[in-house]
Amino acid sequence: MNFKAHIRDVPDFPAPGIVFKDITTLLEHPEAFRAAADALLAFADGLEVDKVVGIESRGFFFAPLLARELGAGFIPARKPGKLPRRTQRQDYELEYGTDALELHAESISPGDKVLVHDDVLATGGTARALCDLVTALGGQVVQCNFLIELTFLGGRQKLEGLPLKALVRY
Repeated sequence: MNFKAHIRDVPDFPAPGIVFKDITTLLEHPEAFRAAADALLAFADGLEVDKVVGIESRGFFFAPLLARELGAGFIPARKPGKLPRRTQRQDYELEYGTDALELHAESISPGDKVLVHDDVLATGGTARALCDLVTALGGQVVQCNFLIELTFLGGRQKLEGLPLKALVRY
């Protein structure tokens, strides 16, 4: 399937000069949504996965589906102040500013094998922060997977040494 045909560019969002990759157009198309989920699941073929961590907010579209199919738990990585229990936090830089992610401190157990999922790999700051959080909590990142990789922003270099898969590359 040509996934790029189902992803819309939105110029100057969320800030001037950014071309946002809108995946809601893919999600609205049942066949594309199903095919993307199946392809992302195939990336994990043969992996032992205890937990799938999805990054707020667009990582939440596929990560729970992957967790369900892999027989793993789903863990949401949220912006600060959104989780109700004790959290662990990691700050990071975006291509257009700074932010932070939090996980429930007890959501990852020592030795857990973790699949990290997000919609887009851009500069790699968000995914790197999450991988650092998983490691700090005692987990092992077994793979990072993404719907989209923006290769021109070099995010793959921030995740060097980690298995990484992306369905679509720009």
